[in-house]
Parts: sequence; C-alpha cells; structure tokens
Amino acid sequence: MTPVVELDGVRRTYRGPPPVEAVRDATLRVDEGDYVAVVGPSGSGKSTLLSVIGCLDRPTSGRYRLTGIDVGDLSDGELAALRGRRVGFVFQAFHLLQHRSALENVEVGLLYNRTPRKRRRWMAREALERVGLGHRLEFPPRHLSGGEQQRVAIARAIAPRPSLLLCDEPTGNLDSKTSEAILGLFDELQADGLTLMVVTHDPQVSRHAHRVVEIVDGIVSEAS
Repeated sequence: MTPVVELDGVRRTYRGPPPVEAVRDATLRVDEGDYVAVVGPSGSGKSTLLSVIGCLDRPTSGRYRLTGIDVGDLSDGELAALRGRRVGFVFQAFHLLQHRSALENVEVGLLYNRTPRKRRRWMAREALERVGLGHRLEFPPRHLSGGEQQRVAIARAIAPRPSLLLCDEPTGNLDSKTSEAILGLFDELQADGLTLMVVTHDPQVSRHAHRVVEIVDGIVSEAS
C-alpha cells in the first residue's frame, strides 16, 4: 500500500514556561484508503496531532512525510501549497459563508486552492452532487439543515480531490440520526478510495473507522 501519512518520531513542543509537549515521539503510518479514528481525552494532543498532519503546524522535531513529501524540506509557501493540494478539512463548526449559495461556498474553497476559474463551478457542482446535495446548489446555509450544512462543508473539502480528508469532531453539532447519515457518507467516500482520519471522542464515530489510534498525554499508540 502507498503511505499517505508517515510520522517518524514526531514531537510538537510549545514554549513555556513551562514547555508543553503536546505530541511526543509519534510514529504512525496511514496508507492510501485507510479510515483511522484518533481518540483520546480532552487535552491529550488530538488537535495538535491533526494540525501537524494537516500541515497547519510544523513538528518541533522528527520527520513527517505527506504523500511521500518531507514537509521539513518545504518553505512556508510550499507547505501551504501542499496542504491546499493534498488535504481537505472538515470541522465541528461548518464555517460557511451565510450569504453565499452552497455552490458558491464550495467554489470559494477552490479559489483558495488556485483552481482555474473555468473548472471551479464544474468541480463544485460535482462535489455537491457527490454528497447528495445536487438539488440544493443555490440554497444559502441559512436555508439548509445542520446535516446539509455539514455536507456542504464536506463537499468543499473533497472538491479539490485531496489525498487525505481530516475531520475534527465532524458530528459534534449534529443529532444522532444526522450524525449517522454523515458517517455513512464518510463510509462511501472511503469505499471510493479516499483516506480519512477523524478526531473524535464519540464511540459512534470511531466504530465506523477501520483503525483506532489513541493519544494520551501526547503519546500516540494503536488501540488494542
């Protein structure tokens, strides 16, 4: 299998006083098509690990390769470009522009990705149809349910066709029935070959993953 994420002795330490080791000597491999849940108590380092893997933050030490590219060798601009091409993000908050349509919200994400103008609308429409919102293209978020808004956010994340989808508590603002529908969508995306990593404290979410990784006090390990 082709590795998408390779962490080798990665640490992320924040200066103090006292210094805080948010991630300690993390070694992890996530292959293409994997579906991994990252679990752990509040303050355990889950969000920091996600930020490092998503190239929003750099390791203090150790080596991180994303799709075979060593991020330590990249300038800030090159790192941002790699993140834009390779990583999609889905968060608990939907972060949608309230006065733009669903289609425009996805197009804006592609604008930041520097997708050529002629392709943006086609790719946005395709992504929204993929998440089951082909009939809601012109609806603004205020006219969509919470589950539909999260689907727009997922469409925005997958429209550039990333190598990795990172999700941070993606069902935290949804009821159980809507959450299960979103998790079913993640199952479909993984079945189509997308690699997913989902940070969660919800057993309903982690049950859908093929692997569970625990992080406690910054130490990463495979769940037994």
